[in-house]
Amino acid sequence: MSAGYDFDLLCIGSGPAGQRAAIQAAKLGKRVAVVEKRPSMGGVCLDMGTIPSKTFREAVCSLAQGNGQFGHGPAFRRDLNPTQRFSVEGLLHRMGVVARRESQVIEQQLCRNDVQLIRGEASFSGLHTLVVTSTEGQRTVTASNILIAVGTYPASPPGVPVDGDIILTSDDVVRLRRLPKKLVVVGGGIIGIEYASMFAALQVEVVVVDKRERLLEFLDRESVDELMHQMRRQRVTFRLGEAVESLEVTTSTPPQAVVHLESGKWIVADQILFSVGRIGATSRLNLEAVGLKPDARGRLTVDQQFRTAVSHIYAVGDVIGYPSLASTSFSQGRLAACHAFGVETGPMIEHLPIGIYAVPEVSAIGQAEHDLTIKKIPYEAGIARYREIARGQILGDDSGFLKLLVHREDQRLLGVHAVGTGATELIHIGQAVLELGGGLPYFLRTVFNYPTLAECYKVAALDAFNKLSK
Repeated sequence: MSAGYDFDLLCIGSGPAGQRAAIQAAKLGKRVAVVEKRPSMGGVCLDMGTIPSKTFREAVCSLAQGNGQFGHGPAFRRDLNPTQRFSVEGLLHRMGVVARRESQVIEQQLCRNDVQLIRGEASFSGLHTLVVTSTEGQRTVTASNILIAVGTYPASPPGVPVDGDIILTSDDVVRLRRLPKKLVVVGGGIIGIEYASMFAALQVEVVVVDKRERLLEFLDRESVDELMHQMRRQRVTFRLGEAVESLEVTTSTPPQAVVHLESGKWIVADQILFSVGRIGATSRLNLEAVGLKPDARGRLTVDQQFRTAVSHIYAVGDVIGYPSLASTSFSQGRLAACHAFGVETGPMIEHLPIGIYAVPEVSAIGQAEHDLTIKKIPYEAGIARYREIARGQILGDDSGFLKLLVHREDQRLLGVHAVGTGATELIHIGQAVLELGGGLPYFLRTVFNYPTLAECYKVAALDAFNKLSK
């Protein structure tokens, strides 16, 4: 242990980044503590972020399908009774069960690795000193290295307070009181699109408002087009290129929400889900005490080793901004802990998978077609559509697809894009091939189990090969 300090590493926050950093440091024989202000371990990710939202999606698909099984493709949704309504209690019950179990798993992992758990809210009082405030009072702790993994909270809507009933943020969905008949989602980013599609699957009339002309611009355009097509089939209306001027809640009985657009139009709904980004939860850390200044959205700047401007203070996870994924936060936490104690690991991998848990799922890794066109990289695309795959027919998904992008000259894999059932799982085959420098020859030679969605790789590869042969 570093002389004169209580701990070698102190992690502020027990989300994916904090927990992985803590366990990695403990595996290196260091004395480690995690400070968590929430009642349970797991941070925002477990309390109201990734785990609840993905569990909510599975509950939505299960209830919508109506047979007690998790829903798969869009086929079952076309057979829904349009008058069918679903209970909030049924949706939230599964979320609570999963969250409690996962929190227990995380706490047990930390305890098994002799990581000390400190309950309370931390703030800096010196370069190596934190004051932790809880219902039991204040405690001062010191550490040789400190890791900030406090996550984010949703940006507030303009003009009206969030009440958790009519005006919502993504954090409020986990404690939803009722299902609306009509919902306006302000913001068409990942979180907004995920929840818009989920509510639409529950027969809620959904309107998505976004000032951008194209949504999810970092994704392959064909994937986004298919996602929006499927959502429109579920009565989702997109108001793109429309900026929100103000929000209000009427005094009628029952009260309703009104979205006023800068174009002069307005939309009346039962609820508004405001989803226009998240703010780093750094305002209560007293960063001034250590000379750190977050940006306008509360985020901290770090170098490739995840060090802030103060060399022994690290920051990881959503609080440092892009890509703000739980998956990358796990890796960032581990790499930061290794660097803090002189363990060489190398940088983060280049190719990071993207998973959007909408209905249907969308996933991608590598480059998109429009990126390759801009860079003038010669490529060919091969596509496999679920309706042509036996497993797709079994699952009732006739609209999903997998697309491979390969270099025309050396046939290297450049990107993989998938929309449909299991897309976020299916992408990992392409991820392995991409990271290992493989390409079309691998897929042409490989035999995949039948019937599986993995067969899409073979079909897409043959499609690309046939195009290259012409």
